[in-house]
Amino acid sequence: MLFFIVPSSIGSCCFLLLLVARCLLACLLGVSLVSRVSCVRELHIFISLWLEQFGAWIISLSLCEREIEEEEMGDDTLDRDARIKLSIGTKEQGDADGEFYCPLGLVFDHHRGLLLVADTDNNRVQVFSCDDDGGSFVSKLGKQGSQPGQFKHPNGIAIDHDHDRILIVDQFNHRVQSWSLSEQSFLSCVGHQGSGDLEFKNPHGIAIDNHHRIVIVDSNNNRLVFLSSIDLSLLFSVGKRGYRPGEYRYPTSIAIDDDRHRIIVVDSLNARVQVLSSIDGSFLFEFGSLGDQPCQFKLPHGVCIANQGRIIVADTNNRRLQSFTHEGHHISSFDCGSEYPHGVAFDEHRGLIAFSAGHRVHVIGANQWLADTKFVWRPDRHRYAPSWMKQAILTMTMIRSVVDDSSAMSMIPNELLFEIFSHLEHPDRIAPCDQSRTTTTKKKNKKSTMM
Repeated sequence: MLFFIVPSSIGSCCFLLLLVARCLLACLLGVSLVSRVSCVRELHIFISLWLEQFGAWIISLSLCEREIEEEEMGDDTLDRDARIKLSIGTKEQGDADGEFYCPLGLVFDHHRGLLLVADTDNNRVQVFSCDDDGGSFVSKLGKQGSQPGQFKHPNGIAIDHDHDRILIVDQFNHRVQSWSLSEQSFLSCVGHQGSGDLEFKNPHGIAIDNHHRIVIVDSNNNRLVFLSSIDLSLLFSVGKRGYRPGEYRYPTSIAIDDDRHRIIVVDSLNARVQVLSSIDGSFLFEFGSLGDQPCQFKLPHGVCIANQGRIIVADTNNRRLQSFTHEGHHISSFDCGSEYPHGVAFDEHRGLIAFSAGHRVHVIGANQWLADTKFVWRPDRHRYAPSWMKQAILTMTMIRSVVDDSSAMSMIPNELLFEIFSHLEHPDRIAPCDQSRTTTTKKKNKKSTMM
């Protein structure tokens, strides 16, 4: 294991040092420099996240060396895993349509059957269809640069259906960009580098809650920033650097559990997940610690909410996904072999789980890893939902939110309610002939009663 210690004041030269260290390692191991670009990527993550807090850059070559050994052995765990429905991209980096260079954030467009992927080192966002088995390429947004509509290291993505827009975290431009969802054209951007109001330092994740608020993970400022989804104005921010509850050390990703009014935050350098109230951002509870056992993490990155409130975390340096109950109890893990997962997303309408790893995006088929992740209909978020059914489900959800967690009412999942209501016909939807037959029957019954 080789280490280099460099003062953080020359952190801007870190990439050059990486190349020198990489050349040294290549000489020691006798490997090709051209075919090992992905090693530099993982090494860069280790440096920029783990050790900038200590006032020095420590470059460790052990991670890169392990990556090379596994690559030479041809570890294709994900290719052999039958639970993977499809994989998009190639093992090697590329910049053609449908190819990636270290993709990070991703999100499903449930309404249109699309998957949007932040093709991070290609400085663009790519769009794919999820309605076919191949994940076919649809379109792409942006290019490298600092002008409006251009990106430097795009990261988190969120979809705002209420305002027909895509929100993209433009990490190294320290801002958030807004794009039209239907036309896929640039609209506006907010933010610039700093620590003040509407300023960011290397923001990562983003999400939208049902209170019409946009929540941004302002990573290097160790806080969450809440904006109005109406005009992108600042509402408030929570968090600061530290180890205590409600404090962060390089938070990276966020997910919203609207049913339980919670915000799930990946607190990366603290190797934990914090759960906050979505009302005011106050701390509720946390789970996780540093390690490689169940419910332990090493540089976790992405997070999403699956049905039944299950929390899925991309446990990046343990090279796995971990799933938890909404209370933070470990359910199971999904081995990613030699690849390091980063972003993760859930399609509640199709039961799909997508995650980015290496230079590819993998999609786990419905019900193939976690039970009951098959098709889940959410009328409250579906544009074709009948208004009467939507109101019924929302009413039941409201009742559930105020009863005790151990009561029978709280145990009824939305999925069961949807199934029940989908078999019922609303009176307004009964066919005319059926209505006349119903009316006739009622009249006959009335006459019988009178006699």
